[in-house]
Amino acid sequence: MINPDFHRLLKRQLKKSNLDILDKPEYANFLNMVNEAYKSFDKDVKHIEHILEESSKELFVANQKLILERDTTRTKLENLVDNVGGVIFETDLDGNFTFLNNAWEKYSGHSLKKSIGKSYRHFLAGQYIDGNKKSYELFSKNKKHIKFIFKHSKDNKLKWFEVKSKLVKDSYGLPSGYIGTIIDVTNLKETEIELQKASASKDEFLSTMSHEIRTPLNAVTGLTNILLMEDYLPEQAENLKALKYSGEHLLGLINDLLDFNKIKSGKLKVAEKDFSLNYFLENIKSHFALRAEKKGILFCVRKENDVPNSIIGDKLKLTQIIKNLLSNSLKFTEKGSIVLSVKNLGIEKNKITLKFKVTDTGIGISKSRQDTIFESFMQADSETSLKYGGTGLGLSISKKLLKLQGSDLKLKSALGKGAAFSFKITYKVSNRLNLYQPEMIKLQPDYAPLNIDVLVAEDNKMNVLILKRFFAKWNVNYKIAENGQEVLNILKASNFSLILMDLQMPLLNGYETALAIRNLPDHTKANMPIIALTAFAQTDIKEKTERYKMNGFMGKPFNPEKLYTLLKTYSKESLNEQAI
Repeated sequence: MINPDFHRLLKRQLKKSNLDILDKPEYANFLNMVNEAYKSFDKDVKHIEHILEESSKELFVANQKLILERDTTRTKLENLVDNVGGVIFETDLDGNFTFLNNAWEKYSGHSLKKSIGKSYRHFLAGQYIDGNKKSYELFSKNKKHIKFIFKHSKDNKLKWFEVKSKLVKDSYGLPSGYIGTIIDVTNLKETEIELQKASASKDEFLSTMSHEIRTPLNAVTGLTNILLMEDYLPEQAENLKALKYSGEHLLGLINDLLDFNKIKSGKLKVAEKDFSLNYFLENIKSHFALRAEKKGILFCVRKENDVPNSIIGDKLKLTQIIKNLLSNSLKFTEKGSIVLSVKNLGIEKNKITLKFKVTDTGIGISKSRQDTIFESFMQADSETSLKYGGTGLGLSISKKLLKLQGSDLKLKSALGKGAAFSFKITYKVSNRLNLYQPEMIKLQPDYAPLNIDVLVAEDNKMNVLILKRFFAKWNVNYKIAENGQEVLNILKASNFSLILMDLQMPLLNGYETALAIRNLPDHTKANMPIIALTAFAQTDIKEKTERYKMNGFMGKPFNPEKLYTLLKTYSKESLNEQAI
């Protein structure tokens, strides 16, 4: 008979087994051991169940806390997202919106429900995107970061918005979409526009003022040059030279201010063209040797390590830098020497690095002032400014021009021991064996009579007077027109070798007149050489004169040597020589 104290599982197994072992004493101990094992197992199970029950309660409480924290965080995040001062968005790879916060409705005027799932292109269609970017080019798998500004009109109010977005990737590292923000930058953009207008007004003011100042200055320097070309009393020589120097100095100050303004506004670009380094250095030498000799200073140019003749770079900017440095040295050197050296530092991949150095034995610069002299309008000290004059812009302009070309201006100096300014600059090596440099043909023209017919379009009486005096000395045949319409009327009956066209004229200005000439049915008249005459800075008119198909331009005040060389280039003798 089965013992009633046996464990239920043991009783069940004994009944199923039908074994005749219950009345056999030898199995009693075995059955008792099995029974105790089952009972012990029940205790363990109950203990585990108790532990699981307690753990379940703890997990439930923890889960409830997590749900509460999640919901609280979600609420806070939703409130933050919906109240942030801008749109937060998410798109798929095709630019379709998958998420937008409530600010979207406020700024765009479109509901969230109708916007989700639509492409950003749908909302940017017809909007002006700053920089004239195309809307379909904005989101691309090749771009990790996207940034642009667009203009949007809502309720007759114009708003500017800045979009910033970045590409996001999934757990496998594959692009999955974009996430970003759209913020209102109307105040910043309007301020920027106002600053641009102010800058444009400033540029226009400077340009206009330079024109107004150069016009009477043209008369001063022009008449001085004419007087120096004529017979004058010996006692007048010094006064005339002083007058000429003052006029040229004033012109230099105006040019410095204009150059500084152009650099600061970022309008100057590097123009790479073939030019002869040898001719460049000869020009510099011719320009400064005489000035140095008059001060009793030795001036020389040195070339080291086989400097090439032909290179490709911005000759105009190099000229301006070197002239600024040499003019500086001349100003502050009373005795001794000034040396301009050019050293070939090596050629690599058809590019040559040159080191230019200007060394003088002048007053030098103290260590404490060497950093500040490169700042705009700064000189070594107030006494220097009073004694030597100048705007303090030359070194600043030179440093900025070099920075524009990936270079920098270095200085080594000590007070009373002179100064050495140097810079390294890389140019392309030109394959041209020889370069024609018309300005080097005759640096000091002999002013022989010229066989040329010139039509001058100029409304300023003083400029006309100066040109007439020059032309009379050079036996130039000419006619004067006071405006563009008069130019066109004269051209109907006559042909000319050259037209000197002032750009600022009544009725038809120089640009309009040039355009009308280029459209004349007479092929000969339509292709007549036109040289612009302007008192504006070169950077203002170079591109525009080329656009109107003019053959070049000449600045005012007139340099008699340059004017004569220009006329000679278009004279009948020169044209015949070129034809041969």
